[in-house]
Amino acid sequence: MSLLEVLVCIAILGGVLITMVFGMSGGALTVRENDQEAAVQNLARNQMEYIKNLAYVPGATTYPAISTPPEYSITVVVTTVPDTNTDIQKVTANITRSGVPLMTISDYKVNR
Repeated sequence: MSLLEVLVCIAILGGVLITMVFGMSGGALTVRENDQEAAVQNLARNQMEYIKNLAYVPGATTYPAISTPPEYSITVVVTTVPDTNTDIQKVTANITRSGVPLMTISDYKVNR
């Protein structure tokens, strides 16, 4: 083999290797984003289930938030539903990570 052939082979192998590294790093980023999305959805679902299991508090403006991993926080806001009886509340939970809003979920709590 001549020097030129060796250099061409090295260039081809280098290109293939770089393509593989970029492909694997892109896959790792996608997996991390999916893991974060699943964590946020679980936090939202658990928060709403927790609130539904609490006693109904007439005139409440908030309900307690569940414990979260250190970088996440949940803010719960309760509003009255206009033109309905006073036994229905709209509960909204805002989930953030390091101050960045990730998800807002709303549901209704009824005095039964």
